[in-house]
Amino acid sequence: MRRKRVRMMDNRMLEELGLDPARMEHAVQTYSRSVGAGCIVMDEYGETIFEDRPGGRCGLCRIMQDKGKKCVNAHLYGNYQAERFGGRYIFFCPIGLVHWISPLVCGSTVRGALLGGPVLMMEPDELLIEEIAVNGGFDENELGLIEELVKELPIVSPDRVNDLSELLYMVSLYITGAGDTSRPTIESMEQQARISEYIQYLKSTEDKIENARTYPVEKEKELLTLISLGDKAGSQKVLNEILGHVFFTSGGNFEVIRARILELIVLLSRAALEGGADVEQIFGLNFKYLSQINEFTTVDELTYWLSGIMTRFTDCVFDLKDVKHIDVIYKAIDYIKRNYMKKIMLEDVANHVQLSPSYFCSVFKQEMKCNFNAYLNRIRIEMSKKLLLDNDIRLADVADLVGYEDQSYFTRVFRRRVGISPGKYRERKGQVSRADIGKQAGMIN
Repeated sequence: MRRKRVRMMDNRMLEELGLDPARMEHAVQTYSRSVGAGCIVMDEYGETIFEDRPGGRCGLCRIMQDKGKKCVNAHLYGNYQAERFGGRYIFFCPIGLVHWISPLVCGSTVRGALLGGPVLMMEPDELLIEEIAVNGGFDENELGLIEELVKELPIVSPDRVNDLSELLYMVSLYITGAGDTSRPTIESMEQQARISEYIQYLKSTEDKIENARTYPVEKEKELLTLISLGDKAGSQKVLNEILGHVFFTSGGNFEVIRARILELIVLLSRAALEGGADVEQIFGLNFKYLSQINEFTTVDELTYWLSGIMTRFTDCVFDLKDVKHIDVIYKAIDYIKRNYMKKIMLEDVANHVQLSPSYFCSVFKQEMKCNFNAYLNRIRIEMSKKLLLDNDIRLADVADLVGYEDQSYFTRVFRRRVGISPGKYRERKGQVSRADIGKQAGMIN
């Protein structure tokens, strides 16, 4: 059994984050070996720092990487969502493979993630092969290769994927529980040093500069601009200066400092939104952060935590909207394929992907180039074709088995899409003439 490993992150850096390198490697290998699925450790920027995969890297992922198409944004999106939804999240990559992810949280700061997968949640069919080809930018002559590579992927039921996600979350807790994550890291101490330097500067200029104690509104505006541009280094510098001013004017009153930092969190979230970050994501993170603020008892903890928030919000300025839409579409498609035989409505699918019906309808039409009902009919008709080739299934039962309550309506939809009636399709054993295809195209167009 082949196993793929990537160079480990510098051990000293891991230890400064409160992570034991040996503990992490052992946990990841044990998880991967036990569940039979790959597991990646990625840093806070979405880059892989270690991985363990039974059988080696997924062939489709390898081809995507060879084409220069990285999945970093998809992984970052998944990690942000996991942070919002209690430490675990299941999502689809840009070509429709299933992954699950859990953040590695040191103290109150996300320092990376564990990523599981990829797997499939159902047997691959022609539609899945076609969707992978289109979304992966593959040529028609690569369809045979895609089919072979898809068959190599594990097929895992949705319930088991949930269990694997839950187990990965437990592994992430085990890894981050290795050290004392409350102790200040090198980064935290450096930040405190820079803030102290700015406080000393304010003290030295207090007698020379008029209104030295006035809150620096212009610094806030500068911070808003830098965050909206995604400038982490510049944002950190200005944030340190604002914090220095807050400490200088607060008289050491911890409650006053906490109140000012609460205001800064709102400011940071607004800046990220103005920079184009996703509204749902920012509001979700904001709610989480606001509920954490009372957990801190020292200024050092509070300021380092705020610095981490700013980094997360600045990251969110990266355009992950398209990644989010891909995830929504694949989750919708997966739900439709598992429930097409039932009476399902657009509202049911929208609720499943946690979007309003109107917004989901808009996103679905934009991404799929057809409306929800047209896609549902397409799935149902494709499934009915397979049933029609089985003479043991009564013709009258086929409509009901693919979700149509009205057999005459099923016949009309089938004729419109295929060009002939279900009965004729059975008689011809699935053979459709060019003339029928021409009629089909005319009906659909």
